[in-house]
Amino acid sequence: MKGLTGFGRKQDLVLVIRDSDVVAAALREALAGASQEERAGLERAVAVVGATAGASEGRLRADWVRGRLADVGFGGDIESVAAVKALRQAEPGLSLLAAVQLQKEAVAHPR
Repeated sequence: MKGLTGFGRKQDLVLVIRDSDVVAAALREALAGASQEERAGLERAVAVVGATAGASEGRLRADWVRGRLADVGFGGDIESVAAVKALRQAEPGLSLLAAVQLQKEAVAHPR
């Protein structure tokens, strides 16, 4: 998931892109023709993709926020002003409004 910017302005839009159905189909196809040695790993991969595919957009955005905060080394309280600042440092294209909205989603969807 990527914050979108355009024409030098900060944007309030964060787009969730789901391609898990494509990945799941590819894994099922690989599983259909898999050797016995490959089968266990591919079955596990199909299960993981299936579990992730059912996640809500809010959950995906919350996970994205936590990942971006981890990428910049933020380990503080996710509800803090410092978290919003760290998120905007991690994704400079995010407006303050977008960062606060994403922070709220991360708070609403604890791990």
